[in-house]
Amino acid sequence: MDILFFASQAESYARLDYKQELMKLLNTYDDRDEAEAAAEKLSGDKRLASERDATVVIYNLFGIPSWGNFHRLGMYNLGELKSLLERGATWRPADQARHAEILTTLKTVAKNYGIEVPEHWL
Repeated sequence: MDILFFASQAESYARLDYKQELMKLLNTYDDRDEAEAAAEKLSGDKRLASERDATVVIYNLFGIPSWGNFHRLGMYNLGELKSLLERGATWRPADQARHAEILTTLKTVAKNYGIEVPEHWL
């Protein structure tokens, strides 16, 4: 019976480590209500943690790093990228330059979070 318990416990820890490995810090907030509203937008596992430094409280939002979650949070100009891609045939030089700027940022984000930039965004 003890062996089964330890096997189950080890398996539970392995699952917990795997889940924590998938969740990353996505954003920080100064306002609790804003942080809770952002957490509601996320899909998948999420966790909101607060930390206090003297008199300041910071809310850390952990979740699955995905382009969908970043878009729901309004991060990395993904809404603007979507708009640009929808009217891709009519781009002007300024649109091409903005697209390149956004992609530069997204490539850095992808590298930091270990995710891929979709080919159709390039």
